[in-house]
Amino acid sequence: MSDAPAAGRAGGAATPAISVIVPVYNGEAVLASCLAPLVAFRLDGEIAEVIVVDDGSTDSSAWIATEAGARVVPSGGRRGPGGARNRGAEIAGGDVLWFVDADVVVHADAASVLRDALARTGAAAVFGTYDEFPAATNFLSQYKNLAHRHHHVRSERAAETFWAGCGAVRADAFWSVGGFDAERYPEPSIEDIELGVRLRQRGHAIRIEPELQGQHLKAWHFANLLRTDIVQRAYPWTRLMQEHRMRATLNVSVGERLRALLAWTLALSAAVALTGKGSFLLAFALFVAAIAANAHLFALFLRANGILFALGAIAFHQFAYLYASAAFVACRLGWSPGRSRPSTQRRSA
Repeated sequence: MSDAPAAGRAGGAATPAISVIVPVYNGEAVLASCLAPLVAFRLDGEIAEVIVVDDGSTDSSAWIATEAGARVVPSGGRRGPGGARNRGAEIAGGDVLWFVDADVVVHADAASVLRDALARTGAAAVFGTYDEFPAATNFLSQYKNLAHRHHHVRSERAAETFWAGCGAVRADAFWSVGGFDAERYPEPSIEDIELGVRLRQRGHAIRIEPELQGQHLKAWHFANLLRTDIVQRAYPWTRLMQEHRMRATLNVSVGERLRALLAWTLALSAAVALTGKGSFLLAFALFVAAIAANAHLFALFLRANGILFALGAIAFHQFAYLYASAAFVACRLGWSPGRSRPSTQRRSA
């Protein structure tokens, strides 16, 4: 973890200055769209600065950021998103560090929503969610982004973790826990979730603000979805929960575990029915039960893309429960993909 810079750490001001930090690696396809509203906020005086940290890109990301009007700094090599964010935080002058991923386009009211949420809640950290309109139109992209939004919108407002896709932390709180653990998470993973755990351990409040929204530009496909969900999420998150005895929250809540159990029951019933020894009627009844158990998510799918998409997305959601819960159990039993390791960094007392 990084050491705090000596200056620019006022914190707690009535009207805190906000520094936006965007880590990027080969993001030329999305970066201009990401920066457009952020630079507009700076020109309007809503934020103090926009810092783009180029994490060793081999494309034109740095040039695009410069042309857009952002301040561009190199990360100093391939440090991963956590290390890149730390580098941006080290040079930021704001009282609040607003992290935005390079493939997220925040809404036009995002700066005012963020400022209001910080003032209203007094929280040390606030994060938002994706909106209901992911840019990629293929099935998995629509499913994945809408499911992500559902988990954030339906969760308790008092959060136990953090999300850096569109989330802000007061600089003094950020540096009190040493920033992102880039040594443990040198690749995209749960570095933001782990930061949130340390913030909560220090007594800092974290809030979810559903009105703080951004459109996600990422296109999901089967291979990168599985790698992300299992290797970059399920395994390190399970390890983190074991280490810190975390309270179940977001998509590892008790309710989600019960819905995963229902998904396994449905899958086994369908498999038995296919052998001719079970009832398809029972499998159908269990699928209806799965829709009922995920009623709010089904309603979101239905509102976004209609009945056929909603039925297909709920069906795929059952499959997601299968592989995610299987990975969770495997991790608890000692399986490791060899991606993350216990932290060796100093924890703040």
